[in-house]
Amino acid sequence: MAQMRAVLIKDEKGPIENLYIGEATKPSPGPGQVLVKIKAFGLNRMDIMQRNGMYPVPPGASKILGAEFSGTISEIGPTVSGWQIGDEVLGLAGGGAYAEYIVVHDRLVIKKPAHLNWVEAASVPENFLTAYQALIVIAEFKAGESVLIHAGASGVGIAAIQMARAYGAKNVIATASTEEKLKWLLSIPNGATHAVNYRTQDFAEEAKKITEGKGVNVVIDFVGQSHWQKNIDSLAVDGRMTMLALLSGAEIPQFNLMPILYKRLRIQGSTLRARSVEYQEDLIQRFKRDLLDKVSGCQGDTAIRTYIHKVYPWTEIQDAHRCMESNTNSGKIICEIP
Repeated sequence: MAQMRAVLIKDEKGPIENLYIGEATKPSPGPGQVLVKIKAFGLNRMDIMQRNGMYPVPPGASKILGAEFSGTISEIGPTVSGWQIGDEVLGLAGGGAYAEYIVVHDRLVIKKPAHLNWVEAASVPENFLTAYQALIVIAEFKAGESVLIHAGASGVGIAAIQMARAYGAKNVIATASTEEKLKWLLSIPNGATHAVNYRTQDFAEEAKKITEGKGVNVVIDFVGQSHWQKNIDSLAVDGRMTMLALLSGAEIPQFNLMPILYKRLRIQGSTLRARSVEYQEDLIQRFKRDLLDKVSGCQGDTAIRTYIHKVYPWTEIQDAHRCMESNTNSGKIICEIP
Protein backbone atom coordinates (compact mmCIF):
# COMPACT_ATOMS: atom_id res chain seq x y z
CA MET A 1 0.00 0.00 0.00
CA ALA A 2 1.18 3.52 -0.78
CA GLN A 3 2.28 5.53 2.21
CA MET A 4 2.13 9.22 3.18
CA ARG A 5 3.24 11.34 6.10
CA ALA A 6 0.70 12.41 8.70
CA VAL A 7 0.51 13.81 12.21
CA LEU A 8 -0.09 10.81 14.45
CA ILE A 9 -0.70 10.41 18.18
CA LYS A 10 1.45 8.03 20.20
CA ASP A 11 -0.82 5.59 22.08
CA GLU A 12 -3.72 7.11 20.05
CA LYS A 13 -4.37 9.82 22.65
CA GLY A 14 -2.57 11.91 25.21
CA PRO A 15 -0.64 15.14 25.82
CA ILE A 16 0.89 17.42 23.21
CA GLU A 17 4.17 15.51 23.41
CA ASN A 18 2.40 12.47 21.91
CA LEU A 19 2.02 14.25 18.56
CA TYR A 20 4.55 13.25 15.89
CA ILE A 21 4.87 13.00 12.11
CA GLY A 22 4.93 9.39 10.96
CA GLU A 23 3.90 7.07 8.15
CA ALA A 24 0.26 6.30 7.41
CA THR A 25 -1.57 4.56 4.59
CA LYS A 26 -2.30 6.94 1.73
CA PRO A 27 -6.07 6.89 1.10
CA SER A 28 -7.63 6.24 -2.30
CA PRO A 29 -10.82 7.93 -3.51
CA GLY A 30 -13.93 5.82 -3.92
CA PRO A 31 -17.15 6.65 -5.78
CA GLY A 32 -18.09 10.29 -5.28
CA GLN A 33 -14.76 11.12 -3.65
CA VAL A 34 -11.61 13.07 -4.53
CA LEU A 35 -8.07 12.83 -3.20
CA VAL A 36 -6.58 16.19 -2.23
CA LYS A 37 -2.87 16.93 -1.74
CA ILE A 38 -2.94 19.23 1.26
CA LYS A 39 -1.14 22.58 1.27
CA ALA A 40 -2.39 23.88 4.63
CA PHE A 41 -4.74 22.85 7.42
CA GLY A 42 -6.46 24.67 10.28
CA LEU A 43 -6.42 23.89 13.98
CA ASN A 44 -9.64 23.71 15.97
CA ARG A 45 -10.55 23.15 19.61
CA MET A 46 -12.06 19.79 18.77
CA ASP A 47 -8.58 18.65 17.66
CA ILE A 48 -7.39 19.10 21.24
CA MET A 49 -10.43 17.27 22.57
CA GLN A 50 -9.89 14.41 20.12
CA ARG A 51 -6.19 14.22 21.00
CA ASN A 52 -7.20 13.88 24.66
CA GLY A 53 -9.68 11.11 23.85
CA MET A 54 -12.75 13.27 24.52
CA TYR A 55 -14.15 13.71 20.99
CA PRO A 56 -15.31 10.55 19.18
CA VAL A 57 -14.55 10.46 15.48
CA PRO A 58 -17.70 10.35 13.30
CA PRO A 59 -18.43 6.87 11.87
CA GLY A 60 -16.33 6.21 8.79
CA ALA A 61 -14.07 9.23 9.27
CA SER A 62 -10.28 9.11 9.45
CA LYS A 63 -8.81 8.91 12.96
CA ILE A 64 -6.13 11.38 11.88
CA LEU A 65 -6.80 14.85 13.32
CA GLY A 66 -8.05 17.78 11.27
CA ALA A 67 -11.35 18.90 9.76
CA GLU A 68 -10.41 21.69 7.33
CA PHE A 69 -7.79 22.14 4.64
CA SER A 70 -6.74 23.68 1.35
CA GLY A 71 -4.93 21.93 -1.46
CA THR A 72 -5.05 20.52 -4.99
CA ILE A 73 -7.06 17.59 -6.30
CA SER A 74 -4.64 14.79 -7.24
CA GLU A 75 -7.04 11.89 -7.95
CA ILE A 76 -10.72 11.61 -8.84
CA GLY A 77 -12.92 8.69 -7.87
CA PRO A 78 -15.65 7.02 -9.96
CA THR A 79 -18.90 8.94 -10.59
CA VAL A 80 -17.27 12.31 -9.80
CA SER A 81 -18.05 15.12 -12.22
CA GLY A 82 -17.24 18.81 -12.20
CA TRP A 83 -13.70 18.42 -10.85
CA GLN A 84 -10.35 17.94 -12.57
CA ILE A 85 -6.91 16.92 -11.37
CA GLY A 86 -5.03 20.05 -10.38
CA ASP A 87 -8.09 22.02 -9.27
CA GLU A 88 -7.37 24.22 -6.25
CA VAL A 89 -9.86 23.66 -3.44
CA LEU A 90 -10.66 24.18 0.21
CA GLY A 91 -12.78 21.75 2.11
CA LEU A 92 -14.40 20.23 5.15
CA ALA A 93 -13.83 16.70 6.45
CA GLY A 94 -14.77 14.46 9.35
CA GLY A 95 -11.05 13.96 9.98
CA GLY A 96 -7.73 13.38 8.25
CA ALA A 97 -6.54 16.90 7.41
CA TYR A 98 -3.28 16.68 9.41
CA ALA A 99 -1.71 14.74 6.55
CA GLU A 100 -0.15 15.02 3.10
CA TYR A 101 -3.32 13.63 1.45
CA ILE A 102 -6.99 13.42 2.33
CA VAL A 103 -10.00 11.74 0.73
CA VAL A 104 -13.24 13.72 0.87
CA HIS A 105 -16.67 13.71 -0.74
CA ASP A 106 -16.56 15.75 -3.91
CA ARG A 107 -19.59 17.72 -2.66
CA LEU A 108 -17.67 18.94 0.41
CA VAL A 109 -14.89 20.75 -1.43
CA ILE A 110 -15.14 24.31 -2.70
CA LYS A 111 -13.16 25.88 -5.52
CA LYS A 112 -10.51 28.08 -3.91
CA PRO A 113 -11.18 31.75 -4.66
CA ALA A 114 -8.19 33.14 -6.56
CA HIS A 115 -7.78 36.04 -4.13
CA LEU A 116 -7.16 33.70 -1.17
CA ASN A 117 -3.75 32.12 -0.63
CA TRP A 118 -3.42 28.58 0.72
CA VAL A 119 -3.24 29.68 4.37
CA GLU A 120 -6.24 32.00 4.09
CA ALA A 121 -8.24 29.34 2.26
CA ALA A 122 -7.54 26.75 4.96
CA SER A 123 -8.92 29.15 7.59
CA VAL A 124 -12.35 29.34 5.97
CA PRO A 125 -14.20 25.97 6.05
CA GLU A 126 -14.71 25.13 9.74
CA ASN A 127 -14.75 28.71 11.06
CA PHE A 128 -17.00 30.36 8.53
CA LEU A 129 -19.37 27.44 7.99
CA THR A 130 -19.79 26.97 11.76
CA ALA A 131 -20.43 30.69 12.27
CA TYR A 132 -22.84 30.83 9.33
CA GLN A 133 -24.71 27.78 10.58
CA ALA A 134 -24.94 29.10 14.16
CA LEU A 135 -25.85 32.71 13.42
CA ILE A 136 -27.78 32.66 10.16
CA VAL A 137 -29.18 29.15 9.68
CA ILE A 138 -30.07 28.22 13.28
CA ALA A 139 -30.49 31.56 15.07
CA GLU A 140 -32.02 33.23 11.99
CA PHE A 141 -30.26 36.51 12.76
CA LYS A 142 -31.81 39.59 11.16
CA ALA A 143 -30.79 43.17 10.46
CA GLY A 144 -31.36 45.49 13.42
CA GLU A 145 -30.90 42.77 16.04
CA SER A 146 -28.28 42.53 18.79
CA VAL A 147 -26.01 39.55 19.30
CA LEU A 148 -23.70 38.35 22.09
CA ILE A 149 -20.78 36.27 20.82
CA HIS A 150 -18.57 34.40 23.27
CA ALA A 151 -14.95 33.45 22.51
CA GLY A 152 -14.88 36.54 20.33
CA ALA A 153 -11.19 36.26 19.43
CA SER A 154 -11.48 32.65 18.26
CA GLY A 155 -11.69 31.83 14.58
CA VAL A 156 -15.43 31.12 14.73
CA GLY A 157 -16.02 34.13 16.98
CA ILE A 158 -14.31 36.54 14.59
CA ALA A 159 -16.21 35.10 11.63
CA ALA A 160 -19.53 35.43 13.50
CA ILE A 161 -18.78 39.03 14.53
CA GLN A 162 -18.10 40.07 10.95
CA MET A 163 -21.14 38.20 9.63
CA ALA A 164 -23.39 39.92 12.15
CA ARG A 165 -22.05 43.31 11.05
CA ALA A 166 -22.48 42.37 7.38
CA TYR A 167 -26.09 41.38 8.05
CA GLY A 168 -26.86 44.74 9.67
CA ALA A 169 -26.57 44.10 13.39
CA LYS A 170 -27.48 46.91 15.77
CA ASN A 171 -25.08 45.72 18.49
CA VAL A 172 -22.36 43.06 18.30
CA ILE A 173 -21.13 42.30 21.82
CA ALA A 174 -18.07 40.07 22.02
CA THR A 175 -16.56 38.51 25.12
CA ALA A 176 -12.93 37.62 25.70
CA SER A 177 -10.57 37.02 28.62
CA THR A 178 -7.96 39.78 28.22
CA GLU A 179 -7.93 43.51 27.62
CA GLU A 180 -5.58 42.97 24.70
CA LYS A 181 -8.14 40.78 22.93
CA LEU A 182 -10.98 43.17 23.72
CA LYS A 183 -9.11 46.15 22.25
CA TRP A 184 -8.24 44.14 19.17
CA LEU A 185 -11.86 43.04 18.61
CA LEU A 186 -12.98 46.67 18.76
CA SER A 187 -10.20 47.88 16.47
CA ILE A 188 -10.49 45.53 13.49
CA PRO A 189 -12.63 46.55 10.49
CA ASN A 190 -16.22 45.41 11.01
CA GLY A 191 -15.29 44.13 14.44
CA ALA A 192 -17.37 44.14 17.61
CA THR A 193 -19.31 47.27 18.54
CA HIS A 194 -18.85 46.41 22.24
CA ALA A 195 -16.45 44.10 24.09
CA VAL A 196 -16.75 42.61 27.57
CA ASN A 197 -14.18 40.87 29.75
CA TYR A 198 -16.12 37.88 31.06
CA ARG A 199 -13.58 37.37 33.86
CA THR A 200 -13.91 40.83 35.39
CA GLN A 201 -17.36 41.96 34.21
CA ASP A 202 -20.89 40.58 34.39
CA PHE A 203 -21.58 40.14 30.68
CA ALA A 204 -25.33 39.77 31.26
CA GLU A 205 -25.52 43.15 32.99
CA GLU A 206 -23.33 44.73 30.32
CA ALA A 207 -25.50 43.28 27.55
CA LYS A 208 -28.63 44.72 29.16
CA LYS A 209 -27.00 48.13 29.55
CA ILE A 210 -25.93 48.17 25.90
CA THR A 211 -29.41 47.17 24.72
CA GLU A 212 -31.19 49.61 27.09
CA GLY A 213 -32.61 46.79 29.18
CA LYS A 214 -34.04 44.76 26.33
CA GLY A 215 -31.36 42.07 26.15
CA VAL A 216 -29.79 40.55 23.06
CA ASN A 217 -31.74 38.72 20.39
CA VAL A 218 -29.08 36.07 19.82
CA VAL A 219 -26.33 34.42 21.87
CA ILE A 220 -23.60 32.28 20.29
CA ASP A 221 -22.05 30.17 23.05
CA PHE A 222 -19.08 27.80 23.19
CA VAL A 223 -18.68 27.70 26.97
CA GLY A 224 -21.66 25.92 28.49
CA GLN A 225 -21.95 25.46 32.24
CA SER A 226 -20.23 28.58 33.60
CA HIS A 227 -22.05 30.92 31.18
CA TRP A 228 -25.48 29.28 31.22
CA GLN A 229 -27.35 31.46 33.72
CA LYS A 230 -25.90 34.73 32.44
CA ASN A 231 -26.70 33.70 28.88
CA ILE A 232 -30.35 33.20 29.86
CA ASP A 233 -30.33 36.56 31.66
CA SER A 234 -28.78 38.25 28.60
CA LEU A 235 -31.49 37.16 26.17
CA ALA A 236 -34.41 39.34 25.15
CA VAL A 237 -37.97 38.14 24.74
CA ASP A 238 -38.07 35.68 21.81
CA GLY A 239 -34.28 35.38 22.07
CA ARG A 240 -32.35 32.53 20.48
CA MET A 241 -29.18 30.82 21.65
CA THR A 242 -26.99 28.49 19.61
CA MET A 243 -24.68 26.27 21.68
CA LEU A 244 -21.59 25.05 19.83
CA ALA A 245 -19.38 23.63 22.58
CA LEU A 246 -19.19 23.01 26.33
CA LEU A 247 -15.71 24.20 27.24
CA SER A 248 -16.54 24.79 30.90
CA GLY A 249 -18.54 21.59 31.36
CA ALA A 250 -21.91 20.08 30.50
CA GLU A 251 -23.70 19.77 33.84
CA ILE A 252 -25.64 22.57 35.53
CA PRO A 253 -26.64 21.61 39.12
CA GLN A 254 -29.88 23.60 39.09
CA PHE A 255 -31.51 26.46 37.27
CA ASN A 256 -34.86 28.18 36.98
CA LEU A 257 -36.84 27.24 33.86
CA MET A 258 -39.20 30.21 34.22
CA PRO A 259 -37.24 32.64 31.98
CA ILE A 260 -37.18 30.10 29.16
CA LEU A 261 -40.96 29.87 29.32
CA TYR A 262 -41.88 33.51 29.84
CA LYS A 263 -39.26 35.00 27.54
CA ARG A 264 -40.17 32.39 24.90
CA LEU A 265 -36.52 31.47 24.43
CA ARG A 266 -35.28 29.09 21.76
CA ILE A 267 -32.12 27.18 22.62
CA GLN A 268 -30.49 24.80 20.16
CA GLY A 269 -27.27 22.85 20.28
CA SER A 270 -25.38 22.08 17.11
CA THR A 271 -22.30 20.34 15.79
CA LEU A 272 -21.05 20.33 12.21
CA ARG A 273 -18.48 17.55 12.00
CA ALA A 274 -20.93 14.71 12.65
CA ARG A 275 -23.66 16.00 10.31
CA SER A 276 -24.64 14.04 7.22
CA VAL A 277 -22.96 14.69 3.88
CA GLU A 278 -26.31 15.96 2.60
CA TYR A 279 -26.61 18.50 5.41
CA GLN A 280 -23.04 19.71 4.98
CA GLU A 281 -23.45 19.96 1.22
CA ASP A 282 -26.59 22.09 1.61
CA LEU A 283 -24.83 24.31 4.15
CA ILE A 284 -21.86 24.75 1.82
CA GLN A 285 -24.10 25.68 -1.09
CA ARG A 286 -25.97 28.25 1.01
CA PHE A 287 -22.70 29.72 2.27
CA LYS A 288 -21.27 29.91 -1.26
CA ARG A 289 -24.40 31.67 -2.47
CA ASP A 290 -24.67 34.13 0.42
CA LEU A 291 -21.16 34.89 1.64
CA LEU A 292 -18.15 33.24 0.02
CA ASP A 293 -17.57 36.04 -2.49
CA LYS A 294 -17.63 38.53 0.41
CA VAL A 295 -14.72 36.81 2.24
CA SER A 296 -11.34 38.36 1.48
CA GLY A 297 -7.84 37.57 2.64
CA CYS A 298 -6.03 39.12 5.61
CA GLN A 299 -5.22 42.28 3.64
CA GLY A 300 -8.60 42.52 1.95
CA ASP A 301 -11.07 45.37 2.18
CA THR A 302 -14.40 43.51 2.12
CA ALA A 303 -16.89 43.32 5.00
CA ILE A 304 -15.60 39.89 6.02
CA ARG A 305 -11.92 39.01 6.24
CA THR A 306 -9.80 36.09 7.33
CA TYR A 307 -7.63 36.68 10.40
CA ILE A 308 -4.57 34.50 10.91
CA HIS A 309 -2.91 34.51 14.33
CA LYS A 310 0.13 32.44 13.33
CA VAL A 311 1.29 30.02 10.66
CA TYR A 312 3.43 27.03 11.68
CA PRO A 313 5.26 24.51 9.52
CA TRP A 314 3.54 21.22 10.26
CA THR A 315 6.80 19.90 11.67
CA GLU A 316 6.06 22.24 14.61
CA ILE A 317 2.63 20.77 15.29
CA GLN A 318 3.35 20.47 19.01
CA ASP A 319 4.03 24.21 19.24
CA ALA A 320 0.87 24.92 17.27
CA HIS A 321 -1.18 22.89 19.76
CA ARG A 322 0.53 24.66 22.67
CA CYS A 323 -0.47 27.98 21.16
CA MET A 324 -4.11 26.90 20.91
CA GLU A 325 -4.17 25.41 24.41
CA SER A 326 -2.71 28.63 25.85
CA ASN A 327 -5.79 30.51 24.59
CA THR A 328 -3.63 33.46 23.58
CA ASN A 329 -4.52 33.49 19.90
CA SER A 330 -6.55 36.22 18.20
CA GLY A 331 -7.48 34.60 14.92
CA LYS A 332 -6.78 31.30 13.25
CA ILE A 333 -3.81 28.98 13.78
CA ILE A 334 -2.72 27.30 10.55
CA CYS A 335 -0.11 24.69 9.66
CA GLU A 336 1.55 24.48 6.23
CA ILE A 337 2.81 21.33 4.52
CA PRO A 338 5.73 21.97 2.13
